[in-house]
Amino acid sequence: MSNVFKGTVAALALLAAAPAAFATDKVTMQIDGAAVPFYAPLYAGVEQGFFADQDIEVEFIYAGASDILTNIAAGNVQFGFPNGDAVVAAVANGLPVKVVHTTYQRGIGALLAKADSGIETYADLKGKTVAVSSLGSPNYLQLQVGLKKAGLTLDDIKLEVVSTGAIVQALQSDQVDAIVFSELRKYNLEGAGVPVTMILSNDFLPSFGNVVVTSDKLLASDPDLVKRFTNAVTASYEWVIDGHVADALDISFEKYTPTWIDQKALLTTAFENSFVASVWQSDLTKEKGLGAADMDAWQANADTLKEYGVIDVAPKATDFVVDPSDIGK
Repeated sequence: MSNVFKGTVAALALLAAAPAAFATDKVTMQIDGAAVPFYAPLYAGVEQGFFADQDIEVEFIYAGASDILTNIAAGNVQFGFPNGDAVVAAVANGLPVKVVHTTYQRGIGALLAKADSGIETYADLKGKTVAVSSLGSPNYLQLQVGLKKAGLTLDDIKLEVVSTGAIVQALQSDQVDAIVFSELRKYNLEGAGVPVTMILSNDFLPSFGNVVVTSDKLLASDPDLVKRFTNAVTASYEWVIDGHVADALDISFEKYTPTWIDQKALLTTAFENSFVASVWQSDLTKEKGLGAADMDAWQANADTLKEYGVIDVAPKATDFVVDPSDIGK
């Protein structure tokens, strides 16, 4: 047998032994906002091979939540990672999208006030100056619901609208008495030596942060791809939860978010005390696995959005939310 022939046979044998290389699905995931370390589990999922293990090659791109959902519905991208409130609004407006992995088991909105302000409950806001980043933000709704449950209304406070980039500084410099924003800013403030009181909005208004979304069409036509994608997402977050917060952040800094590296200590605290502790995990995920869907909480969120005029009709949670364990059944 000639060397040329032997080489040809060997090459053909290698090709026959590795058909999976030709079966990799290339997909795009559009993420809410911009590349930031808070998405480190997804970045780590790529670099650690969890998506490759599912025969998936994923590209991350970024946009606002409403654009993501429009692109999902139109089939321009296969998967999205918007916030839950935006998904409910999109479904209420007729967009054919499905939540297939409730990655953030709760929202991360919170009321923040200086610890020496005397503000410990929403009832303590009477007569105080409170800031939100916009009147269209989920935090504005959270403020209204929190006040109502305390027997107050917006008329009982002085409301200020302060831009996202300035709202934390407004609290720190005593321009306002409290802000309704992200609980993650607690770590920024405490890192700057400002002790704060925090009231989580999710304690009285069930909501969700980032969740994995796909289109009705893709879920129906290729449930296997959707299942494998959610498996990869779950594996990525499980790896971070299982003692790899620092490793995931290092991956993010090195390849995706280099300008954040000087905030590693603060981010590590935020990941361990919020994300790992209670955002990505819940009693439900302990029973059913990461990404599990709490249908009652989803329905409560949709009903509240309708009650406060954010949407005209509250969609049924079971019509647009799918538990990962049910995909493909």
